[in-house]
Amino acid sequence: LSSMDAPITRTLEPINTGTSVVGITYKDGVLIASDTLVSYGSLSRFRSIQRLVSIGPCLIGASGDYSDFQHITDLLTQKVDEASFHQDGFQYTAPELFEYLCRVMYERRSKVNPYWNRVVMAGSKQGKPFLGCVDLYGTHYASPTVATGYGEQLAQPILRKEWHPDMSLEEAHALLEKCMRVLLYRDCYTINKVQFARIGLDGQTTIEPPAPLTGTRWEAPLTITLP
Repeated sequence: LSSMDAPITRTLEPINTGTSVVGITYKDGVLIASDTLVSYGSLSRFRSIQRLVSIGPCLIGASGDYSDFQHITDLLTQKVDEASFHQDGFQYTAPELFEYLCRVMYERRSKVNPYWNRVVMAGSKQGKPFLGCVDLYGTHYASPTVATGYGEQLAQPILRKEWHPDMSLEEAHALLEKCMRVLLYRDCYTINKVQFARIGLDGQTTIEPPAPLTGTRWEAPLTITLP
């Protein structure tokens, strides 16, 4: 069949997928974390894939289909580059790019061809930390704490309980480590290879190299005391 005669196809189910991304604001910026696994179905196939990316004034991370995430990063990079080509001093802010991404996600959803992702975007807004999340339907929100994938059920309650607006970077890092440790215990689509990334109020980003979590315990209890 020629391209004119070929049927229109849609991605009905993502194949190469990543799991939870967890993010939190602290007094000097935003910190996000994810593992480096991209699963092929239920197979832990690609174990060293970076799912945290710095684009212009923001950091983004995503769970869901990895190829769709790559396309989203290309769209955002193109948007940032287009603004810089004019050389008029204008630059997009993280909230502006987030609103653009929300419209893109909703447009694709309306065409019944969504990007199969839940995307986390971090940056700053008027001198304050900004952290937003948008799903494949275009549903979006901004919050001091966000989590995608299995982290919505397991990590978000921990974040909401222990977060406070004056957190230091060290406190935020320890809290996200705790969340990723819980996900390592409970989520069969994750591995013990975690990457942290942060963005300050000045727009400076730091993406740490992947490293295993410490402090995990796998020994079986000698006795079980029932209540």
